[in-house]
Amino acid sequence: MIAALPVFGYSVLVAWWLPVLLTPLTRNGAGARLGIAAWITAMASVLSSAAVAAAFLIRSAINGWSGLAEAVCRSVAGGACTPVIYRSALYELGLGIAAILVTLTVIVLVCRYGRRIQQAQRQTRAHAEAARITGRSVPPDSSGMVVVESSRLAAYCVPGRPSTIVVTTGALSVLEPAQLTAVLAHERAHLAGRHHVLVALTRGLAAIFPAVPLFKRGQSEIARLAEMRADDAAARRAGRRPLIEALLAMGTGSAVRSAVPVPAAALAAAGYAVVARVQRLMDPPTRSRQARFTLALSGLMTVLPAVSGLIFVLAAGS
Repeated sequence: MIAALPVFGYSVLVAWWLPVLLTPLTRNGAGARLGIAAWITAMASVLSSAAVAAAFLIRSAINGWSGLAEAVCRSVAGGACTPVIYRSALYELGLGIAAILVTLTVIVLVCRYGRRIQQAQRQTRAHAEAARITGRSVPPDSSGMVVVESSRLAAYCVPGRPSTIVVTTGALSVLEPAQLTAVLAHERAHLAGRHHVLVALTRGLAAIFPAVPLFKRGQSEIARLAEMRADDAAARRAGRRPLIEALLAMGTGSAVRSAVPVPAAALAAAGYAVVARVQRLMDPPTRSRQARFTLALSGLMTVLPAVSGLIFVLAAGS
């Protein structure tokens, strides 16, 4: 029982206070891939520590069942029992009840999480099938792309076998060929990086533990960093300028022509998320700034497993 307390305390400390430190380090997307890895590492550290704390509690209860049986037996026997034995019985009984509750809670949470992931997978497959049925394919040079009739400006990828990139006719109406190429490169980067898996897993954690800041904040940060990571890949493959123009066109609903400078009015009219991504592409972090953030995130990813492992060893030896 005592061994479970420091491990559980570490989980609570990291889950509630680490987002205060981690969010500023990943806000500007300097090293988007490393930022995603840092959030995932923090979540894994909290989950593993909580699981270890639960295992300690269950082990304590199992080891105490023999003592409980002896205490109950002697209490039934009559006057030979002392108050110490009664207190021991109450202690062991409470510990056993707590262990059973913890076990049932873990089972329920795991089942709920599994159902959410399965539901998300079913919805994804249904969406992909519907897009392939209702949409129209495009020439082989844009294989995997399906055009769907809709005035809504949207382009997104649907994983599967085969994977599909859905683009609406509304989006095509405001995108020039080079801009469309950048959009497709962005979506293919999502598929190659399996960002949908990360988003689905973290979104499931946030749904099950909505009051835990690390999971609630982490799922939105990972989704945002995944967009920035895909932006970086698309900028390398299709060019930074076409990608910026495509983001502005999709964000404002108005075509942005390649022959003119990026209009300030378009940037002002775009949503906050688009503005942040465009500003990051237009003014990427310097090498020194990138190095500082990389060093900080790398250090955090090294410290978290080390601290959790140390606490586990100390608790196990106590």
